[in-house]
Amino acid sequence: MNKDLIRQGLAKFLIGVIVVMLIVFLPAGTFAYANGWLFMALLFIPMLIMGTVMLRKEPELLKKRLDSKEKESEQKEVVALSGIMFLAGFITAGLNFRFGWLMLPKWAVIIGAVLFLLSYAMYAEVMRENAYLSRTIEVQENQEVVSTGLYGIVRHPMYSATVMMFLSIPIILGSLISFVIFLIYPIIIAKRFKNEEKVLEQGLKGYTEYKQKVKHRLIPFIW
Repeated sequence: MNKDLIRQGLAKFLIGVIVVMLIVFLPAGTFAYANGWLFMALLFIPMLIMGTVMLRKEPELLKKRLDSKEKESEQKEVVALSGIMFLAGFITAGLNFRFGWLMLPKWAVIIGAVLFLLSYAMYAEVMRENAYLSRTIEVQENQEVVSTGLYGIVRHPMYSATVMMFLSIPIILGSLISFVIFLIYPIIIAKRFKNEEKVLEQGLKGYTEYKQKVKHRLIPFIW
């Protein structure tokens, strides 16, 4: 078992836990923010399970997922915009709880939690289907077009999963105001996959034909 990969994965996991705790509970001004703890559990428990499975069965894919250094300048801009959106959304959710501006009802939070877990399941299926999946925009050596499973329905099922996941986050945190902020994400992700498709058309054999076969990018029959 790759000890360096384990250390790298654990380090990023622990840093993620600390960062999320800070941006969730610091604006809330208290640890007595039940929605925040629910989100932490929904985010990090499946992440730990998925990471462990990938470490044992697909270590190379895990390594790709841990590599987050974008090479495309346009993608660096997308990452920066996403970071600003997340920071604004989480801070607003915490302040929303602290000052009691407009908390969503429990039934909405439950729906948000279910959608979040469904998006995690979809995300896991995409990683199972596509061994070339990485966090950066690139064409890998010997890469082939994946056109089966979810990729036979939409061209970017991973982004479909992340859109559903990220839009469910403010609902779990109970903040309608944050939800409005997170609505920016589909616009940001559209910029990302527009550039990604340009890179894939230029460097991946058969991708142009795949685009003609699978018409929709994120949502079947809609987008």
